Amino acid sequence: MTIHLRADRAVFRFSGPDAHKLLNDVVTGEIPAIGLGEGEVAAAWALLSAQGKILAEGLAGHAEDAIWVDVHQSVADDFFKRMKMYRLRAQATIDDLRETHRVGFAQDEEPTGIRHTDRMGPIDMGYRTIAPVEATASWVQDDAFYHAERIGVGIAHQGNDFPANDAFAHDIGLDILDGIDFAKGCYVGQEVVSRMKHRGTARRRPVIVSGIDAPAGSAVVAGGREAGAIGQVLDRMAVAILRLDRITDPAAVTVEGKPVGVALPVWATYQFGDAVAED
Repeated sequence: MTIHLRADRAVFRFSGPDAHKLLNDVVTGEIPAIGLGEGEVAAAWALLSAQGKILAEGLAGHAEDAIWVDVHQSVADDFFKRMKMYRLRAQATIDDLRETHRVGFAQDEEPTGIRHTDRMGPIDMGYRTIAPVEATASWVQDDAFYHAERIGVGIAHQGNDFPANDAFAHDIGLDILDGIDFAKGCYVGQEVVSRMKHRGTARRRPVIVSGIDAPAGSAVVAGGREAGAIGQVLDRMAVAILRLDRITDPAAVTVEGKPVGVALPVWATYQFGDAVAED
């Protein structure tokens, strides 16, 4: 079995009688309850600011009487601080496992130990696995394969494609990728999420950009106006969170003055049509 280390992910473990309620009450997704089975589909989620911007995002899954969460290393300190603040008097323990555990990705064969299916909406990425550092020596110590896979299907990641407090949950497609529970009660930033859903005001979406000859962060220009910026670049491809209303001619989109191809992810086209077509 091949497991690829995802070195930029930080692990936190939530346990105790109120661990599920603590998480479920503050993040966008439907967090799986403790004790309902092991190794099931991990829940996508985001922790938002009061203004609805993403402060942290990742996956959450239950195993060993706890909920295991991963976030990008760049927001780990802030996430840990905020969750301890939200905990108040709740009977929940939050363990920072950055020094002791690592996150890995297995595409085809289900790994042993702490693992969850990495499925967001219709996109099946394989498995997220979490293991103690000493058990990861045999893992492939390179996450390029994982990122090439998720870029290829148009999944945007915080820290790789956009910074904290920059994007709304709708901007990265969490409303389509099962990362928002529209039926549960209030959570931080819920009013903004609900308003964007009911008013249809989401203008930015993940777009797969190909044929790139520029570094991450370069502007995507359409019709002489910036529509957004590209994220992490691998094999001349990247995910960019773009203003779709500015892409009136997909054949005329450029990055640093050079033409590029743009395409909506397959998982988005059934809802939004072919507003962006591959060049």
